[in-house]
Amino acid sequence: MKNWKRMLLSLTVSVGLLASAVPAMAAPQETSVKVNDQAVQYATGAPILEKGTTLVPLRTTLDAMDVKLTAATDDTITAVVDGRTITLKSKLTRIDGVTYAPIRIVGDAAGYEVRWDSSTRTVLLVSKGGDTETVQTGGRGFMWEVEKNGNTVYLVGSMHIADESFYPLRPEFEEAFAEADYLGVEVDIGKAVGEEQQKMILDLGTYQDGTTLKDHISSETYASLGKLLKENDIEPNAFDTFKPWVVEITLGGLKSVDGGYEASEGVDLYFIQKAVQRQLPVIELESIESQLGMFNNFSKELQEETLKSTIDNFDVLDTSVNQMAEMWKTGNEEQLLELTNSFSGNEEYNKAMLVDRNIDMADKIDGYLKNGKGEEYFIVVGAAHYLGEHGIVKLLEDKGYTVERK
Repeated sequence: MKNWKRMLLSLTVSVGLLASAVPAMAAPQETSVKVNDQAVQYATGAPILEKGTTLVPLRTTLDAMDVKLTAATDDTITAVVDGRTITLKSKLTRIDGVTYAPIRIVGDAAGYEVRWDSSTRTVLLVSKGGDTETVQTGGRGFMWEVEKNGNTVYLVGSMHIADESFYPLRPEFEEAFAEADYLGVEVDIGKAVGEEQQKMILDLGTYQDGTTLKDHISSETYASLGKLLKENDIEPNAFDTFKPWVVEITLGGLKSVDGGYEASEGVDLYFIQKAVQRQLPVIELESIESQLGMFNNFSKELQEETLKSTIDNFDVLDTSVNQMAEMWKTGNEEQLLELTNSFSGNEEYNKAMLVDRNIDMADKIDGYLKNGKGEEYFIVVGAAHYLGEHGIVKLLEDKGYTVERK
């Protein structure tokens, strides 16, 4: 199996759960912006990263793109691009008298391709031409529909980490969610960061017997980890109290943030927040205990193998996250199936991460469809759970349901 795929599955399952329990990392470096290779000079304010979204001083950035700002309210920007007036909706932020806007939305609307250079932490705006009045929306994603005796279940494949380019979602997602009576998720990560959950992570993810990480992995892996941490301005022994599975996921989280992807922008959290606004009941198909327990129950050999893979592939992990994000935004089932099938290379890993969990989730979805109450369920779980021989779609079809891609 390709190592980055295994790392990404671990990362996208648990990055949100571990964020509050890992050691403090080095402070993030400043972000810069270039327009067609010309650095943008900000006299007031500077680009900032907020919840995975890069915000830039609006007027200065538009000036650098030869775009004239004519008006900006709390959620609307009006500007002139090549003599044509465009209007786009975007939440604006004001800090110390400076108006900030998401750079991806502004760049796309002005006719620029927005890229990210992780090595220099630079947002690159590159002219792409075309119709500047067309603002790019989020991707196609993955959604299926199942019906039974008046009950409907929508199955949504999530990316648990994402960025602002995923949004707005296509109308089919919003329309299905608007009709839902329940939201179902793996774990309600909106409430997964309390003291009890943090204690659980620390109890399971740290050594309680006086030993340290160095006592449980090879000297070669420990040395490689120390070297990697030092290169990233982190103390080489920063993770000594943690088990390999926590270290692996935390390292992956560092790279995802570098690439602009965060759990705060994830598809499941997006709908959890909307459910709170609607006062919609949120059903958990799993639990924090079961997910953390799964990682903690990995064999010593598997934990070191996945940690070593993360260390060896650390420099390319952000590129791999980009590939996974592109797969989601294009809704490419062939690539999703390839990703899912790649996990079968390690029986222990595949059984714990996908096979067993898929069976449990499919059984619960079967129960929702059979309750005879005429209800609609909007289920959001990781996209890798749906396809393949042991995927939720196949398991439901084996139970006699017709599952339709939407």
